[in-house]
Amino acid sequence: MYQKELIRYIHLNPLRANIVKDIAALDAYPYAGHSAIMENCSREWQSVNSVLSLFDARISTARRAYGKYVEAGIDQGRCPELMGGGLVRSAGGWAAVKSLGKEGVFLKSDERILGDGDFVNNVLAKADEAMERKYALAAQGVDLDRLIQLTAELLSIHPKRIFGPGKSRDVVKARNLICHWGAFELKLTMTHLASALGIAVPTASVAAKRGERMASENGYSLIELLNIKI
Repeated sequence: MYQKELIRYIHLNPLRANIVKDIAALDAYPYAGHSAIMENCSREWQSVNSVLSLFDARISTARRAYGKYVEAGIDQGRCPELMGGGLVRSAGGWAAVKSLGKEGVFLKSDERILGDGDFVNNVLAKADEAMERKYALAAQGVDLDRLIQLTAELLSIHPKRIFGPGKSRDVVKARNLICHWGAFELKLTMTHLASALGIAVPTASVAAKRGERMASENGYSLIELLNIKI
């Protein structure tokens, strides 16, 4: 399965780059996702179970199988087919791809992004914009607490009303926007948002979808509300 191969290849990068000396050191290395999957580090935002589910339904069995699978790939070395998209490599990197787009030159396809040249460049542009928005918000110190305060001000309700099981119309609207902006703009997990707001994870997921529709229909933009220029 390509997904498993790619996960293994990415998680072996610190070992391949000689940042860690062996698999035991990689298991404990705190600056890569592998250590969280091996349960040696805790990161609530990292989707560990989605990776382990590729190996077995039982978490403990899946973790052992994953560990063996990663270790078995140590000798495979660099794999060009797993190192980024063909479009990016052949064009000379991200900067070159963006430059070609500005000049109206569209490359036909990419082995990592399915579709024609216009679609590929659109995907790259959206990814670039998302990163710019994320860093702009971080530079302004916008975290979940600030997001909750801003949403409460926008909808003219007291921030304390947003937490807990209340289901009044204005509170639900506030949660919808917070879950949407929290996930889309701040890149927070639904688990994090649900825990902070005192609601269930499925409720947070539904709220995020409603918040996206609500923001679109009302013209709400977190970036514009904060007067941040991208």
